[in-house]
Amino acid sequence: MIASGVIYLSQFKGAEDDDRMKQTFRFMIVSSYALCILFFLVGLFFSEQIIGFFIKDNRVIALGSAYLRIAVFSYLPSTLSGCISSALRAMGETKIPLKVSIVSVLTNTFLNYVLIFGNFGMMALGVEGAAIATLIARLVEMSLYLIVLKRSDMPFKTRIKNIFRFDIGLARHVIIRGIPLCINEILFSFGISTLLKCYSNRGLAVNTAYSMANTISDMFFVLFAGMATASTVLIGTPLGANRLEEGKHNGYKLVSFSLILSLLFLSLMFGCSFLIPYLYNVSSEAKHLAADFLRVMAMFFVLYMFNTSCYFVLRAGGDTKSTLYMDSLFMWTFNIPLVALLSYFTTIPAIALYAIGQSTDLVKALLSYRLLKKEKWVRNLASQIKTE
Repeated sequence: MIASGVIYLSQFKGAEDDDRMKQTFRFMIVSSYALCILFFLVGLFFSEQIIGFFIKDNRVIALGSAYLRIAVFSYLPSTLSGCISSALRAMGETKIPLKVSIVSVLTNTFLNYVLIFGNFGMMALGVEGAAIATLIARLVEMSLYLIVLKRSDMPFKTRIKNIFRFDIGLARHVIIRGIPLCINEILFSFGISTLLKCYSNRGLAVNTAYSMANTISDMFFVLFAGMATASTVLIGTPLGANRLEEGKHNGYKLVSFSLILSLLFLSLMFGCSFLIPYLYNVSSEAKHLAADFLRVMAMFFVLYMFNTSCYFVLRAGGDTKSTLYMDSLFMWTFNIPLVALLSYFTTIPAIALYAIGQSTDLVKALLSYRLLKKEKWVRNLASQIKTE
């Protein structure tokens, strides 16, 4: 719902419609918390079943569920933070979310050091300490966003007493655009979990290495977050102002620019594969596997970036059905069946299995390009609501 709301926020900004920006922001918060509470309850009461889906080691399940039962409380402040930060980015304000994120990460890192290992006279709490650190960091993050919002003059800013005041017609539009995004996020999350289970079928070392590689690669995938923000502002705002050609031109330029930038990032990722995995305190096998995973990721990084930039361009223009087709539906109808088949019915090595799975992104790129060229995303959503 946040992503769907941002689509309309950016277009209403282009249309200079402050009232509908406020209404959209209110509905973002209400609808996001409705979903948040659902996942909060599932994580709180079914933590062991969730962790047990990924691994059968009883000790790991006990540790993971102990972490999750505390960490789920961080969903509550994170939801509000997500709404505010996304709304700020839709307005073109990117510095504030960056600064708040830095404070949040530093807080989490410091508290992890204190609570996990028992430094500065504190009791060593292990994984529960990590969960508490995460919760406190999210509360700090939310508090900072609330302070920023109170002191700012953002056009979407609203009073708490008006939180349920929004037009039902507008809410319906946000929901219609948001349903494909919600379905996509749920299917994609389960898809990633299913792929992890397939790769974990090759042993605990593979599971450890894959997690390490994903953690390291997150440093480079931050480019995706930048693309999401840029597409919202550079595409959504002109479209809302009915400057359709400008929005379309910006969309194609963003895709081209992302491809050029991805060449730099893949070089850096490939280079890091020779150093960073070997800094971890894990088995030698896990280190070598993590390095190989990173190199495969680097090989396919241009395809990742192309598909992701197409996704963000389509989403910025409100073509959320196409994002569903190219993302999670493709994953479940093509990528996952192939990986599962090779995982459970062959003895192919883990790295080769991963490389074959990632190579399906080439087919996905063809689908993404076709959906992009249809240009269903080039439309003024703000004017559609006004004329109803």
